[in-house]
Amino acid sequence: MAGITQDWEPVVIRKKAPSAAARKDEKAVNAARRAGAEIETIRKSTAGSNKAASSSTSLNTRKLDEDTENLTHEKVPTELKKAIMQGRMDKKLTQAQLAQIINEKPQIIQEYESGKAIPNQQIITKLERALGVKLRGKK
Repeated sequence: MAGITQDWEPVVIRKKAPSAAARKDEKAVNAARRAGAEIETIRKSTAGSNKAASSSTSLNTRKLDEDTENLTHEKVPTELKKAIMQGRMDKKLTQAQLAQIINEKPQIIQEYESGKAIPNQQIITKLERALGVKLRGKK
């Protein structure tokens, strides 16, 4: 055992380098100044001003501003809401019962029958199956 030697290297543990945010911290900058390290300062083009990054109106925003058309979502047509109501009345179902049959919330049936809903083909298909009435076809 007298001939065994250690050839291990010493392990040095150091703190990790400061993150980018920490390097920009005022305390870190002041510490670097005291230590005499180089400090780089860059002024951003719009820093300190209250202007947007692009103060000029782009082509797309100009088109939107000049557009006078009223853009709204498509609503349930009158024929569809009447057909849903009629089919539900023929089966003697309440809105809540119909909603339970098609696994939807009662508010959805109410919105369809009042004409406030945005038409969803999957829900209309469920209503057609549950009521046994064709709701689509003239389109």
